[in-house]
Amino acid sequence: MAKKKQEPSKKKVNTEGVVGLHGSTTEQPISETLEINYMPYAMSVIVSRAIPEIDGFKPSHRKLLYTMYKMGLLTGGRTKSANIVGQTMHLNPHGDAAIYETMVRLARSNETLLHPFVDSKGNFGKVYSRDMAYAASRYTEAKLEPICAELFRDIDSDTVDMVDNYDATTKEPTLLPTTFPNVLVSANQGIAVGMASNICSFNLKEVCDTTIALLQNPNHDILETLPGPDFSTGGQVLFDEAATRDIYATGRGSFKLRAKWQYVKEGNRIEILEIPYTTATETIMDKVEELIRAGKIREISDMRDETDLGGLKLTIDLKRGVDPDALMRKLMRLTPLQDSFPCNFNILVAGMPRVMGVGEILEEWCAWRTDCIKRRIFFQIKKKQDRLHLLKGLERILLDIDKAISIIRETELESEVVPNLMIGFGIDEIQANFVAEIKLRNINKEYILRQTKAISDLEKEIADLDATLNSPRRLKNVMIAELKQVSEKYGQPRKTEIVYQTEEEAPEEPEEQIPDYPVTVFVSKEGYLKKITAQSLRMSGEQKFKEGDSLAFSRETSNRSEILVFSDKYQCYKARLSDFPDGKASQLGDYLPQKLEMEPGENLLQVVLPEDYKGFLMFFFENGKAAKVPMSAYETKTNRRKLTGAYSDKSPLRTILAMQADAEVALYATDGRAVVFSTALLLPKTTRNTQGVAVMSLKKKALADRAVLLADSGIANAARYRCKTVPAAGALVKEEDSGNKQIEFAL
Repeated sequence: MAKKKQEPSKKKVNTEGVVGLHGSTTEQPISETLEINYMPYAMSVIVSRAIPEIDGFKPSHRKLLYTMYKMGLLTGGRTKSANIVGQTMHLNPHGDAAIYETMVRLARSNETLLHPFVDSKGNFGKVYSRDMAYAASRYTEAKLEPICAELFRDIDSDTVDMVDNYDATTKEPTLLPTTFPNVLVSANQGIAVGMASNICSFNLKEVCDTTIALLQNPNHDILETLPGPDFSTGGQVLFDEAATRDIYATGRGSFKLRAKWQYVKEGNRIEILEIPYTTATETIMDKVEELIRAGKIREISDMRDETDLGGLKLTIDLKRGVDPDALMRKLMRLTPLQDSFPCNFNILVAGMPRVMGVGEILEEWCAWRTDCIKRRIFFQIKKKQDRLHLLKGLERILLDIDKAISIIRETELESEVVPNLMIGFGIDEIQANFVAEIKLRNINKEYILRQTKAISDLEKEIADLDATLNSPRRLKNVMIAELKQVSEKYGQPRKTEIVYQTEEEAPEEPEEQIPDYPVTVFVSKEGYLKKITAQSLRMSGEQKFKEGDSLAFSRETSNRSEILVFSDKYQCYKARLSDFPDGKASQLGDYLPQKLEMEPGENLLQVVLPEDYKGFLMFFFENGKAAKVPMSAYETKTNRRKLTGAYSDKSPLRTILAMQADAEVALYATDGRAVVFSTALLLPKTTRNTQGVAVMSLKKKALADRAVLLADSGIANAARYRCKTVPAAGALVKEEDSGNKQIEFAL
């Protein structure tokens, strides 16, 4: 039997059926289907739907706001939301439900944005509630918020491109000419095909200040003016400098957020007033209920949502004897009361998606905003040139008014008036038409002189605009002036508190009840600490010190107080006085570098008792600079041992002063000079390791030596050394002003 000839094997191609004419099907390779059908869809979602652009808006936001602007809702009264939705469908064909959802997110009542763009009336839901549904569009009303004036400023001056809408019946802007970096001020989230975007919101004033600082100095440290995000729901950001700098540089990373709460002693209850932006009240309550059922939390007797018109409030009733701080630490660890915001700063720039850091985003925004300002100036120049051209023609008439009247009167045909004026005065058609349209009552010398008087002013204005257009410095100044104006008019205090934390934390242990009783702390110049009770102090004799050592300071406080110990390695060690044993005057005390486990070669510089962490610390450096840092920057909620980057490492530290309120300080230099200034002249900085600002202009080879409060300086004639602005050179210290008081440790 003959064998059947074997056919060569063919490689199988992945195909799918495609319906053709008359219901027939043809096979099409899957790669071709993806290229022809799927890729256009994917690109449309990325470029025209989900990813925000450099003005901070997605197309849906832009179409809605521009429609409201054209409806006159920036200055007029509110109108029904359904009316706005219907009008927006001229630009946005995706349906009324999607348009109204966009409006809800932009509304003030919803509290999604730090600076909402829609002034709303009615129930628009809440961003912090999962189950609170917003009312239908036929019940609510809306108009534009005043800040929207900054979105549409000069939009009619050709600042942005205008394109046809989807059916080519009207025009719409490709971008809105925002006068501030809205892309960082308004939180934005979008999921496209194969990529996503998640941008947190920052404080408007801080963003404007950062942009101005970068325009003036491209090497500006962004963290100095932009310490962290600011969310509409408030709460707290756990500051991590390394993570924040990484997010600012790459546009990726996450911020840790947690709720803000208070303990009400009268009802033995905890009130949660602000929650992380990323969660909802129902999610938190569901998780707490789950933990109670599982027996992991036994300290709660009841939890309820008491949110009302006054704002968010979750109330937790505690059982008798429960420590609220310990319970909240547990809840932060086990529930969304502590959460994280993942950052993905993916933005469309010139139609291309790019993941950028904060500095790069602001650089792109400044370049785009500069282009908007240039286009506006071009538009203004063109308008003024057109007006100047007409007035130049009118000026020709001034030479012979009677001739102009004679030409018009003697011309038989109306169509020949303009050509005859052009021939008679040597002007073009536009100028001749302008002259011909002048009313008979205005054909007099006074009117013409008044009109032509503006020629010189117009020429000066055009020359000034041309100079601005060709000067990068003047363009930059225009942008800075606009940013300052927006910051002053619409800036508001931070809603989200920044809580400074450190890398090294003590392991979690069950906290013991620390006894509280009055003690007196003695610290020697070499770093020995003694804690002596009031009873022991009454019975003790003279304080004993190591040979060559002496008392630096003593202070009455309590056993529960904390101390901050600053070292020459730019670190701050934190300890509780309860960690030190009660001592006697006859003992040397505990050696702080050893007790705090300082690094080899690390030396103690100064000790500060922060008490309730109110007021601020003044750091004085050898280069004449001083830094003013809030005491709260060193406050921690957990038992942390060490805070790295406690102060600037750019210049050796000379003195630390702890102050409850602004006062006058005397700063001495090694060349015998001194300057007296008020600490109110210095603004507090948000970062601990800030370089500070110069307060003393040092002579050649001179260095700042020490700083003391004016009251402790021994200076008799303070007016000789006092300055109203810093930096100042000061004056040579006279003999009668050379007090011998020197503060080794600041309290």
